[in-house]
Amino acid sequence: MSNIKRVVSIGAHSLDAELMGGPLLLRYARQGAHVTCLHVTQGRLEDPNATKEECEAYLKTLLEQNRIAAEHLGGDSLWLGYVSSNMPSTNEFADRLEKYFTDEKVDLVITHWRGSMHPRHINTHDAVVTAVKHMHQKGSNIKLVYGETFEDLVGFIPQSYFVLTQEEVDQWYKALNTYTVFRGGVNDFPYQQYYPTNLKVRSIEAGTDGPTVCYMHASLIENEMW
Repeated sequence: MSNIKRVVSIGAHSLDAELMGGPLLLRYARQGAHVTCLHVTQGRLEDPNATKEECEAYLKTLLEQNRIAAEHLGGDSLWLGYVSSNMPSTNEFADRLEKYFTDEKVDLVITHWRGSMHPRHINTHDAVVTAVKHMHQKGSNIKLVYGETFEDLVGFIPQSYFVLTQEEVDQWYKALNTYTVFRGGVNDFPYQQYYPTNLKVRSIEAGTDGPTVCYMHASLIENEMW
C-alpha cells in the first residue's frame, strides 16, 4: 500500500465516491497520497416546478458538500460536469477518464461494481474499466478495485477486508454526514443505520475484531492480488 501516491474514488453521483472509497482515501491520505473524490453527475431537484434559481442553488449546495466531504477525507473533489440527461457514450467517457488518469498519474482507482440497480452506476463502471484496460494495454500498472454500496450488490464478492480504527470510522462518517441525503433529508433509505451495521456484518464475515469494510478486485484486469 505504501507505493500508492495518487488515488481516485469515482462515483456516479454525489456521496457514491465517499461511500465506496472513503476508508481507503483516508488511509492513503494519511500516508501522504493525493486523494480525490470524483463525481460523474450531480443530482437535481425532483420538483418539476422548481425555478432555475432554485435548481442553481441546489447544485451549488451539492458542490459545496462535495468539497467539504473530500476535505474530511484528506483530499479534494472534482465534478466532471455531467447530469443524468447528458451522459456521454462509453468510449467518449472512457477516453476522458484515461486522459485524466494519465495526466494525474493515478495509481489506484475505486469505483462501482457493475451489478447495480442504477444505470449510471453501470455506465460509470463500464467507462472506468474500459479506461483502465486501455492503460494496461499500454503498459500502465494502474490498479482498480470495486467498492461496496447498497445499490451495487448483485454479484459483488468481498475479497479484501480492511479493519478500521474508531478514529477512521468517525472521520469517514463526518464526511458522509456532510451530505443531506446521508442524513435522511432527500429519501427514506436508512443510511445512518445501514452503513454502521454493515461494518459489523463484514467484521463477522471476515473474523476481524473491529469495524470492517471490503473491496472486490478487478479480476479480469489485474494479474495478481495486491
